[in-house]
Amino acid sequence: MPIDALFRLQDLTVAFDGVTVVDRLSLEVRRGETLALVGESGSGKSVSALGAMDLLPANASVNGGRWLEGTDLGRLSAHEWRGLRGGRVGFIFQEPMTSLNPLHTVAKQIGETLRLHQGLNGRAARERTRELLVQVKLPRPDELLDAWPHQLSGGQRQRVMIAMAIANDPALLIADEPTTALDVTVQRDILNLLDELRAHYGMGMLFITHDLNLVRRHADRVCVLYEGREQETGLVGEVFASPRSAYTRTLIDAEPEGSPQPLATQHPILDARNLSVAFPRPKRWLMGKRPAPFVAVHPLSLELSRGETLGIVGESGSGKTTLAMALLRLTPSQGEIRFDGERLDTLTGNDLRKHRKRFQIVFQDPYGSLSPRLPVSEIVSEGLRFHYPELDEAEVQRRVRETLKEVGLPQDCASRYPHEFSGGQRQRIAVARAIILEPELVVLDEPTSALDRSVQKQLVVLLRDLQRRRGLSYLFISHDLAVVRAMAHRVMVLKDGEVVEQGDCDHVLGAPQSAYTQALVEASGLRMAVSA
Repeated sequence: MPIDALFRLQDLTVAFDGVTVVDRLSLEVRRGETLALVGESGSGKSVSALGAMDLLPANASVNGGRWLEGTDLGRLSAHEWRGLRGGRVGFIFQEPMTSLNPLHTVAKQIGETLRLHQGLNGRAARERTRELLVQVKLPRPDELLDAWPHQLSGGQRQRVMIAMAIANDPALLIADEPTTALDVTVQRDILNLLDELRAHYGMGMLFITHDLNLVRRHADRVCVLYEGREQETGLVGEVFASPRSAYTRTLIDAEPEGSPQPLATQHPILDARNLSVAFPRPKRWLMGKRPAPFVAVHPLSLELSRGETLGIVGESGSGKTTLAMALLRLTPSQGEIRFDGERLDTLTGNDLRKHRKRFQIVFQDPYGSLSPRLPVSEIVSEGLRFHYPELDEAEVQRRVRETLKEVGLPQDCASRYPHEFSGGQRQRIAVARAIILEPELVVLDEPTSALDRSVQKQLVVLLRDLQRRRGLSYLFISHDLAVVRAMAHRVMVLKDGEVVEQGDCDHVLGAPQSAYTQALVEASGLRMAVSA
């Protein structure tokens, strides 16, 4: 093993029930450096890390050489593994809400790893936990010690995970997609924090991701993985400038590009005036005075034309989704909403239901929004059967087949279930369910946030093509400004429920006027921000 190699894999092979998913992977992580392991979903990135740390289920077999600080990991006993994981090796997982125990406070969860690896209890463990919260730059550490995971934001939960990972001064930090679902500014802060901690502790970091923009800014070297096989490894600058592998070139070129088709006419289809959303707060005491409502969306106005895409951007909690739900009459609101000239805010009951087929929504997580108990044909046709009960079964199935073909799905998928598809395919199913009703307006709520860049690019092309052929209007909610730039004609920037800035997409993202928009553009790494 090379002297400067902290962690090394040699011909690592992982198989499940005899099926090989990682094939002879070799890599090394040096002290004080970040090695990025990149590739699309299913390429074997996470499986490689879990296999190397002996964390796979019983039906998995792991072969090949594994060393940490000169120790042969293949020879460790179960007891030695427990001492290593969480001790010399720290883990940061993709989704902190599922990684943190919802039944335990922050202090108890971090304290547990301190007790297991350092024998700290009581006051000593609590004081060390507070030090860690300060170190990962969490505000109000004394309050957060006794907070529960559901009381924290996504960025705060991820910082708690980082505090747990570094609690025992690890030599190696494995960060598995640590920022996938976070806003660009929170994402930037988390990765800057990891860079600082790596430098402070002299750790080596294995950074698993599918986002090459993050690799450019935060990694020293990169290893590209495709279908379990290493494609190439090298310095980030060299690999990105002169990739040897065709697959690496495909990843580099997968950045969403192009722009929406220019509008031929300006015919408004959606018009909102002085729209606001407020949620009542519960009383603190039984006989006490009810606090003032929480204003999620302050009074604002917007207009959307036929065939136009309005991008709505901002950090989590800025009111993006709440605004969309109010416009679709799915959340109570105040103000005037007109759809194709008709007052929508005054409609109720059957009168409102008759309009539902004219505006549809595609949610962020297709796996969560598609019923796991229904085949694709029933999922896609459910709205059609409700709004058009006069259609016979033959006509329903004909429309399902045509719609699936239009979104680029094979005909044999109609009888399959959501779990049998990739993330990109599931999102196409969600799009098919929306457009089969031939709506005029579609709300796209973070439809690409959980997808690989190459899949994002395909979905953007599909959505623009559907818009061109069907004359669709889109409300496109996203924190990914690269995708917004490729999709939107105009952009509205929200912060704390208020409009900070709005206007032509190229102008707002290329020459942002507000400090908040400038921060979003800078954190996203858009090239247009350089010339602004």
